Amino acid sequence: MFPWVLINRLCDLTGYTDDAVRAKIKRGVWIKGIHWNKAPDGRIVFNLEKIKAWLERKE
Repeated sequence: MFPWVLINRLCDLTGYTDDAVRAKIKRGVWIKGIHWNKAPDGRIVFNLEKIKAWLERKE
């Protein structure tokens, strides 16, 4: 499985809304380079493995 996904797929998998995900980025709950990053085309991508670990309180 590819670890990086776009926001719509992340929302489908976690149940978080687009707004909730963006709020986590803005508040610094999810850290750039760990939980999310910008792809070369400028789109935000999310690391499923790291977010899963965060959800399980391992991060």
